[in-house]
Parts: sequence; C-alpha cells; structure tokens
Amino acid sequence: MTELRTDRLTVRRWRDSDLEPWAAMNSDPEVREHLGDLLTREQSDAAVARYQAEFDHRGYGWLAVEVQATGEFIGFAGLDRVDDDMPFTGVEIGWRLARSAWGQGYASEAAVAVLAHGFDTLGLPEILAVTTATNVRSQAVMRRIGMTRDPADDFDDLTEPEGPLRANVLYRIARGART
Repeated sequence: MTELRTDRLTVRRWRDSDLEPWAAMNSDPEVREHLGDLLTREQSDAAVARYQAEFDHRGYGWLAVEVQATGEFIGFAGLDRVDDDMPFTGVEIGWRLARSAWGQGYASEAAVAVLAHGFDTLGLPEILAVTTATNVRSQAVMRRIGMTRDPADDFDDLTEPEGPLRANVLYRIARGART
C-alpha cells in the first residue's frame, strides 16, 4: 500500500518533513493525556523509525495523515498488532491527531479508510480498538465507525501504574459488520 485517500485526507508513509510536527504533537500534554508521558524529539523520531520498520516487515502499520488541500501533516492512523502483554490478541486500529485537527471529523474519516484497507486488502476477520476508559473522544470515534464494546472485555493495562491510564476499554468490529 502506498497510500489511502479519502475526500479530504491522505493516509501515507512517513516523510522527514513529518518529524517536526509529530514531535510537537508528542510534546503536547493534551494530545498525550490518555497516552502517558510526553516524548522528546529523539523519542518521537525513534517511534517513526520503528513504525517504518514494522510497516516494511508486515505491510501495515501506523501511517502519517495529511490534509489533501494543504499537504499539512495532522497526525497518524493505521493498524498494528496488539501488544503481547495485552489480555487478548489481534490487530488494532488507532489514530492520533494534533489538537488543531480535532473536532473536524478527520479521525473518523481516516479510520474508515483504514478499516476498509484492513478488511478488503489485508483480509482481516476482525479489528480491535483500545483506549483508556476516560478517553471519551476516541470512544466516540470508535462508535461512529461502527465498532462496539462489550464491558466484559474491558481490562486493566497492568503495564501502566495505578492511575487514569490503567483502566481500558476494548471495542471490536468484524469484517461483515461494516455499514
């Protein structure tokens, strides 16, 4: 996959020009509220290098999101394998946007394109999404794109210390459930 296109967005491989705005996102306390510590520029750059290597290895991963009309980098979206230390397995969808891109429907738009790619191109039978129990904005996106939650699947992320990042919710969508 080279890129996914929607009416307003391009979901694509990372470019060097993405590194500075990506680092700015990762140093923004509001963007990182449900993710943990702020990241340094070096940590942000290393994350992109890891994302690129994982994409090269698997053929899917976290991709940059840009606004087509302006070429502005606004965040990431994509698919990744669930971490080994989670109480379930599968492939998860995710997104993270700069605050300036919030509230414009970009997360849902990118996520719908990523879901279609996961089901139609990769042939995944199910896609998962995970977030903290307090991240109501991401949970709203999950519901908008057709995902559902069974509270029995909710879990504590034991890799996190006691606090607001530990309680997590799990949403799912099966290939045939798309509208």
